Amino acid sequence: SQAAKMKLKHNINPVLLQFINFIVLVYSLVTYIPWYILSGSKQAIAKAKQVKARPVNNKPGGAYRSVNSLHCLASVLYPGCDTLDKVFKYAKTKYKDKKLLGTREILKEEDEIQPSGKVFKKVILGKYTWLSYEDVYIKAVNFGNGLAVLGQQPKTNIAIFCETRAEWMIAAQACFMCNYQLVTLYATLGGPAIVHGLNETEVTTIITSKELMQTKLKEIVSQVPLLQHIITVDGKPTTWSEFPKGVIVHTMASVQAMGAKADTGNKQPSRPVPSDIAVIMYTSGSTGIPKGVMISHCNIIAGITGMAERIPNLGEKDIYIGYLPLAHVLELSAELVCLSHGCRIGYSSPQTLADQSSKIKKGSKGDVTTLKPTLMAAVPEIMDRIYKNVMNKVNEMTSFQRNLFILAYNYKMEQISKGYTTPLCDSLIFRKVRMLLGGKIRILLCGGAPLSAATQRFMNICFCCPVGQGYGLTESAGAGTITEVWDYTTGRVGAPLVCCEIKLMNWEEGGYYNTDKPYPRGEILIGGQNVTVGYYKNEARTRKDFTVDENGQRWLHTGDIGEFHHDGCLKIIDRKKDLVKLQAGEYVSLGKVEAALKNLPLVDNICAYASSFHSYVIGFVVPNQKELAELARKKGFKGTWEEICNSPEMEKEVLKVLAEAAMAANLEKFEIPVKIRLSPDPWTPETGLVTDAFKLKRKELTAFYQMDIDRMYGKNVK
Repeated sequence: SQAAKMKLKHNINPVLLQFINFIVLVYSLVTYIPWYILSGSKQAIAKAKQVKARPVNNKPGGAYRSVNSLHCLASVLYPGCDTLDKVFKYAKTKYKDKKLLGTREILKEEDEIQPSGKVFKKVILGKYTWLSYEDVYIKAVNFGNGLAVLGQQPKTNIAIFCETRAEWMIAAQACFMCNYQLVTLYATLGGPAIVHGLNETEVTTIITSKELMQTKLKEIVSQVPLLQHIITVDGKPTTWSEFPKGVIVHTMASVQAMGAKADTGNKQPSRPVPSDIAVIMYTSGSTGIPKGVMISHCNIIAGITGMAERIPNLGEKDIYIGYLPLAHVLELSAELVCLSHGCRIGYSSPQTLADQSSKIKKGSKGDVTTLKPTLMAAVPEIMDRIYKNVMNKVNEMTSFQRNLFILAYNYKMEQISKGYTTPLCDSLIFRKVRMLLGGKIRILLCGGAPLSAATQRFMNICFCCPVGQGYGLTESAGAGTITEVWDYTTGRVGAPLVCCEIKLMNWEEGGYYNTDKPYPRGEILIGGQNVTVGYYKNEARTRKDFTVDENGQRWLHTGDIGEFHHDGCLKIIDRKKDLVKLQAGEYVSLGKVEAALKNLPLVDNICAYASSFHSYVIGFVVPNQKELAELARKKGFKGTWEEICNSPEMEKEVLKVLAEAAMAANLEKFEIPVKIRLSPDPWTPETGLVTDAFKLKRKELTAFYQMDIDRMYGKNVK
């Protein structure tokens, strides 16, 4: 079974193991009846087995809908709140003095010199200080009015290029109120991509931070001729004299002060209607130049209505930690769900998230420890990192501690797969691991890319909470599917949300048909109010990716391949763009190869590559420094990190490990990489080789490793 494959290996004496198993059996029998009566798990087990979505008709390729919205798709969160400004006004009235946005104060900053000579900035942070719903509302109103004083007109574009922080959300709410179209750009986009986005949308004003202005905007501002105003959210930068003539730098506070003084009494503000564009979101995309996705007010509201329905008991007791890029649809949607339900949002960053994070000074507290969130979103890359870090710690334990952890882990895995809980293991064994994320997480939301079964199960076991795995695209306002909290199966993304329906379309080239048995398969099409308006100034691409059926329903062609299981849950099994036909005619799914090898302790990241002109797969691997150094030591190889990575001998050793794992994951012989290149440098969004959600950018990786590709395919490299 799948659970058996994911179990950890121990080295306990067989006789002792029999005795331990007997004790566990007695304990299980004694505690089962009181647990069954008191825990309410009877209902959870029953819910897990229920059908979650059904096709609306019996025709092949018929759309699947959630059983909670079979007759009518949901599109509005609260009656009459059909635009985002109305949603916020409703929440402000209902939760007036409740805390909404929290930020930690910086007590001390210092430079720490590393043994290598590099200088790292370290911070000591204080408590969270909070703005109430009322505070945020007033700040947003003033900022919106201040932008009007600067000449911003309704239905015109304004850009935000800023890290995830309270001011980002305040600026966004101001734009929603005044019907300004908010252009969002990832803080990690490269210069040419930022210039493209700013010029394509013809913005005259950009909202940013001091740091991004100095590091990114300064170099490119001369290439954006229409730019007139730069607004910094965190005070005036020290040097801004070098900006071109005609560009004025303001602080957010000064714009809010202008807005507070402005006489708006006679002028009726231009409020948005549901079909107006709220956000033009530039996706860094795994391919080519970024595209601007036009998302209307009703698209976002439908999306967050669907998402909120999958989070039970969402409300004022919840605290959400915001650290993913707000320019990403997953984070923006998650925060708008929280804002509309009375939850608190505490801001963080990947560098200050945990006690061990890179910017936190040793001995001081990371954000999760201080905030103790109940809800958290993560991309698989972050969960994979947590998984590997904890497993490395387990391997460093004494033999007794390690075996105790492994026994508890395997026992809990068995119990979870039956739908049972393990309160004793949770409090005695996994409490310490749980504290890594603050100790109070009740749901982990995961999206952005597929999560491996092993990592998902690890998070369930060690953090004692369900992992809501979701599937959605910027083009569907982030909404598509999310697993239900009592569904502990792995590898699936759940049933369609109540706001949308999903159908599978035949893809003949890949051999996927919606008549396939036992499960219908095909390209995933999402339909509903959450499906966006299209791409900004790109009519041809819009026509290619979006269609409208005879009933006027708008459909997004995702390019992902899925299958529907008998209970109406979707599983992503392939991607059109990832499929490569080898010289001999076999199809290789690069994503499938990567998923099989990515969780090896030796592998931090991997990109498989194949060419139709060759008969085998190759790969680029970012090895785990600690694991590879240990392997080199065992094999008697001495050298610097670069020398180890560039060594043909070490490439062969790593290939052996990959081949073993590939066989264990049942990959076909032709799917197993035959040659690899070990990369001494990690792939980060800053390098431009992965997106902000850490998805591989295949085009950029191919260009970056072109010489290695030629070498591995035996071409003459000059």
